[in-house]
Amino acid sequence: MRFRSTALAAVAALALTAWIPAATAHADTDATADAGATATTTATAAGRPGDVVAAAPSAFHPLPGQPTGTRAWKIHYRSTTVDGAPNVVSGTVIVPQDGRTGPRPLITYAVGTVGMGDSCAPSNNLPYGTAMEANLIQQLTLRGWAVVVTDYEGLGTPGVHTYTVGPSAGHAVLDAARAAERLPEAGLSANTPVGIMGYSQGGQASSWAAELQGSYAPELQVKGTATGGVPADLLKVADFNNGSYGSGLIFMAAAGHDAAFPELKLDSYLNPAGKALVDGMKGNCVAIDSIAGSFKRISDLTTRDPLAQPDWRARLNQSRLGRTAPAAPVYQYHALGDELIPYAVGRQLRSDWCAGGANVEFDTIWAGEHVSGVITHSLAAGGWLADRFADRPAHPNC
Repeated sequence: MRFRSTALAAVAALALTAWIPAATAHADTDATADAGATATTTATAAGRPGDVVAAAPSAFHPLPGQPTGTRAWKIHYRSTTVDGAPNVVSGTVIVPQDGRTGPRPLITYAVGTVGMGDSCAPSNNLPYGTAMEANLIQQLTLRGWAVVVTDYEGLGTPGVHTYTVGPSAGHAVLDAARAAERLPEAGLSANTPVGIMGYSQGGQASSWAAELQGSYAPELQVKGTATGGVPADLLKVADFNNGSYGSGLIFMAAAGHDAAFPELKLDSYLNPAGKALVDGMKGNCVAIDSIAGSFKRISDLTTRDPLAQPDWRARLNQSRLGRTAPAAPVYQYHALGDELIPYAVGRQLRSDWCAGGANVEFDTIWAGEHVSGVITHSLAAGGWLADRFADRPAHPNC
């Protein structure tokens, strides 16, 4: 059973909380927007991945006006595109003000799908209590942990968001941790223990960060990765969602890959209805994008199927996970009744990682679906990371 109606209602409810405030754009929140935009266009070649380009005080509220006992900063930091070019990404650093003076762990947190419009970026919503996963992030700050939340490439910064382009997202997640450690006001250091965390799109991003960390950011003291609902194979996910209420995600992913790889020429495949849909998706948040794109088949919006072409398949396969075993332990969880990301895709990632020698604890969510999984397993994921920070042994079940 796929629990489709339940999941659709949950997606709409969660997504709407992000879209309604985002529609007002919060134009006054981004004190570093001009500096970040200038850095993106004029200074991307300078410095190291993870260097802070601009920073300004911000705020963190799980709900509008709700105090959290934290300090926060909006940052722009250096990162790397999928093809290895320098870029600038925005994000938010959050540190509890709990009187603690010694070292504290850091979570680099990857959010699930919020949309493709700049107003949807977490850094534009966390100050107002309108970010979808703010309550989950608060669970981490209440443990005394610092958290850095990336906006991903092109979300809140110039250009189109490279939605679901895995290596780009992995770079952004790892470089966010570097940036948090290099932000003097945060009080962290290069020896800070780091945890990686994310679900859904954030599951892909956190899993890519886990796979890339050993080669891209080996200096980070990563203790483990908690990742769930992972779209590890985009071609299989697209086939599963084609014509369903999750089909909008296919067109968002196509737009994201076209942004990263302009040679794919997505427009040349779209009919007028497809062009209108994709153009609208680039400026809106997930509530509008998912509803507008639901129950569409690829054939409804294209003159020919781009996913049948060798260049498109090669680029989408470039984002497939499972070919590199993460260096640090992994807690991976997936709902058996996931109606957006097939359970079999998650199980295959687990099998691939295990075959490569990774330390993986896999947890099946027996009751529930995609959206509820991030909520029901948030405490388990946080507890698992707490054990890693305490240097307790992991319990792989490969």
